[in-house]
Amino acid sequence: MKIPARILVPVVFALLCTGLLLAFLWWQLTTASRGVLRRNADTTVNNPAGSGAIGTMLAPADSRDLSLLKLREGDLFAVRGEWAEAAASYEQAVTADGGLPALRKLALAQLQRRDMGALQETIRKLKAAGARPEDVALIENILLLRTGELSNARKRLEDAIDSPQKHYALALLGIIEGNHTVSQQELNMVTTGWEPTLRTNARTLLGAYEEFALFPQSSDLHLITLLSRALAQVTKEKEDYRDAWIVQGYCELTTERPQQALTSLERAYNLNPEKPEIQYFLARAHAALNQHDNAITFLEYALQNGFEPKSEIRRLIASEALKKGDAAAALGQYKALVEEPDAPLEAFDGAVSTAIALKRADEAIALATLATQRLPETAQAFDLLGWAYAEADKKEEARTAVNKALELDPYLLSAKERLEKLK
Repeated sequence: MKIPARILVPVVFALLCTGLLLAFLWWQLTTASRGVLRRNADTTVNNPAGSGAIGTMLAPADSRDLSLLKLREGDLFAVRGEWAEAAASYEQAVTADGGLPALRKLALAQLQRRDMGALQETIRKLKAAGARPEDVALIENILLLRTGELSNARKRLEDAIDSPQKHYALALLGIIEGNHTVSQQELNMVTTGWEPTLRTNARTLLGAYEEFALFPQSSDLHLITLLSRALAQVTKEKEDYRDAWIVQGYCELTTERPQQALTSLERAYNLNPEKPEIQYFLARAHAALNQHDNAITFLEYALQNGFEPKSEIRRLIASEALKKGDAAAALGQYKALVEEPDAPLEAFDGAVSTAIALKRADEAIALATLATQRLPETAQAFDLLGWAYAEADKKEEARTAVNKALELDPYLLSAKERLEKLK
């Protein structure tokens, strides 16, 4: 059975992007510690509490390290599939002297968003910053695959020096062309190479091939579903056609084609309307199309049907409620979020800022106080409390809270600015 290009191409590009994301995260871990040491001591974080930005949850121990903050912020957006926001954070990390880690992640986000013009400029900056030639070549070759220049990519790869990156790209090219024997040969070579993250990716893909071998009568569509699941981790079921529509919808959604994603995910929904993962992705597609009521409906279905983590559903319901102007509904979701024992600062930030917007000062103070009890070593929690007190015109209590925030983090710019206003 020959797989239609409409299904195969977005699936393979999901493999490309997901594999690169894993590699870039590895690069980040190995280089971030060195990057921190060379940061300018005068760099500050300009992210006032109550802005609703995700960064208040992610601030590093030293809030002066803006580039590391923005890298971590971008990673969280990327994990959520919010690639436009991820790209914006990575661009800020590059501007804040984030170096090669920031440029690599920015390249991934631009590739995922099909922003080829910007990607070409990022590749130029990678070269100028001294990135390894093999790493740059991998991105350039995937760019060729992404734009359909398969023969050009093959010629470049055949002429390239031997490296794990070369064999990994050839394996991906083999998947696109349907030449799975060659793909497995290339992946086996990657597993013996020196690049640890690509070794892991190659073993993951080979595991999908091994699982497929257990079903000799299966179609090629089954193989593509297994390969996609191996990296994209969309679903754990084995109903081939339903999974294929989920995979395709997921790939279309994360490459910013929400209308196409909606069509694909509706096909999956027709096959299994009770599966919470399908309902979740349908909600994401509706949200991307600014159909907030529909998004909330499917998110509520997913929540009722046991989608995990529940916190992700509640966060999205709150976000969609705010976009449609229903702050009271958003506050209800945020209050449910902060009741969780491991609630992050982002949830408290959303709850406090929404309560303040609704002029519920006492509620904002109670929520911010809970944040300081749950996160007693986090400066931003006390800054939130200071903001809540300030909005209630309790200046003395606000000063006490903000001073505590500055005691925990003397460089927290939002606390400095708040204290100045309280004078």
